[in-house]
Amino acid sequence: MQNRIALLALCLLVLTAFASAQKPSPPASADCKFSNGKTIHVDYSSPRAKGRKIFGGLVPYGQVWRAGANEATTFVTTANLSVGGKDVPAGSYTLFALPTPDKWTLIVSKAVGEWGIPYPENSDFVRTDMTVSKTPAAVENFTIAFDQAGGKCTLRMEWENTRATVDITPK
Repeated sequence: MQNRIALLALCLLVLTAFASAQKPSPPASADCKFSNGKTIHVDYSSPRAKGRKIFGGLVPYGQVWRAGANEATTFVTTANLSVGGKDVPAGSYTLFALPTPDKWTLIVSKAVGEWGIPYPENSDFVRTDMTVSKTPAAVENFTIAFDQAGGKCTLRMEWENTRATVDITPK
């Protein structure tokens, strides 16, 4: 009897480990560190394309998107920033995006702690334009990253065949 219980417990442990390893949109993060030691940290969930039409399909054009999956995408900065030319003081925020075929809008929301949808109307802190371009190759995993050059970080979102970027500088 004890052997059966031990075997059952082992099976449950293996199944739980397998299920958590197979998350369809696993957690991911991105960081930027400025020369003065101040930082930006982004936590998001990274969905997979899995052969689906993403922008203009799964993610409709002209509708606010949570910029990831699952929980809302968090944006925490220890620096006062200029995000696409708009002032964002140090603090915790949520990121959303409004994609269109030619231009995206990054939304920095003052609402924090939400699941990701529905979009918290009337909570925008800043809206700023993002530059849209094609990726050199297909991107299976939704990715948020920072490219650092000089005194700025460029926030980059990529998925399917689309890249959206916005420059961020400390104030």
